[in-house]
Amino acid sequence: MTRRWAVSLRERQRRQVRAEIQRAAFQLFARSGFDAVTTEQIAAAAGVSTSTYFRHVRSKEDLLLDPVRDGGTGIAALLEARPAAEPADVALSHAILDRSTALGGEDLAQWRAAFATAPHLLDRVALVPPDHRARLVELTARRMGADPTTDNRPGLLVHLMLAAAEFGYLRWLRGADEPGDSLPVCVEAALTAVVDDRWRIPR
Repeated sequence: MTRRWAVSLRERQRRQVRAEIQRAAFQLFARSGFDAVTTEQIAAAAGVSTSTYFRHVRSKEDLLLDPVRDGGTGIAALLEARPAAEPADVALSHAILDRSTALGGEDLAQWRAAFATAPHLLDRVALVPPDHRARLVELTARRMGADPTTDNRPGLLVHLMLAAAEFGYLRWLRGADEPGDSLPVCVEAALTAVVDDRWRIPR
């Protein structure tokens, strides 16, 4: 029990340090521009040493891209928790939207302002890594009563849903200079285009 608690405490501390580094980076990027900010400046602003910085951060680019990836990693758990009778397309749409809605607050606005200074990274926005996509296909196939090795519909649905969500993220990120719609509104509008009865027709 003590060991489990200690591991949990270390993980919380690790996340806190990384969040502080990320927050400092977003503020510096928004103020000075992504390319003009050095790792040493980020470390100093976060109140950590350069060695501590590199223990938590692989690259400056990851500081901007990880919020999307981190948000995407919880989608499978949310999909699994959706009502069993819910159609696959509806359940997946809700899971993605719920995860996007969880990303909120002042940090989200700061992240958007920071990303505006690094438009060259927009093409690298990806909601989930390949291993998480495979899990989503598995869960989606289960809801569809389909075998993903012989039926391409589960994989196609996951691919289209994630592509739609990423489009929503990009639309929101590119509108940093305009009030516009919120991130959840942009994501929901994109997901709605994929939700359709055709995914519910049994084979």
